[in-house]
Amino acid sequence: MAHLTYLGLLVGCLAVTAPLELLLGVRVYARWRRLLLAVLPEFVVFVVWVLYAISAGHWNYSDTRTLGVRLPGGMPPEEVLFFLVVPVCAVLALEAVRKVTGWDAGYPADEAEPPVRRA
Repeated sequence: MAHLTYLGLLVGCLAVTAPLELLLGVRVYARWRRLLLAVLPEFVVFVVWVLYAISAGHWNYSDTRTLGVRLPGGMPPEEVLFFLVVPVCAVLALEAVRKVTGWDAGYPADEAEPPVRRA
């Protein structure tokens, strides 16, 4: 079971934050272009960085904590998923805070949704 550790952590992150989409209606997945703009730059930078670190011998991964599969360049698929899952979870959490508090998080006024009025 140890080989599922990394994958299990990623599933856990999604299990905790994904319900925010439905429970609070944060609309992160509905605004997929915006999500892609938030996630894609960091994904590219970190994948390139990790591939460099692996090739230079600075970085490696435990076969006992990962599935043991390696993609071209030596990166496990769990690491690629990490660079997608964690930022998506962060965006979900940020949007949940914005929704609950009415905080605009520095968005221009025309992009921010108005806070929900409570009677």
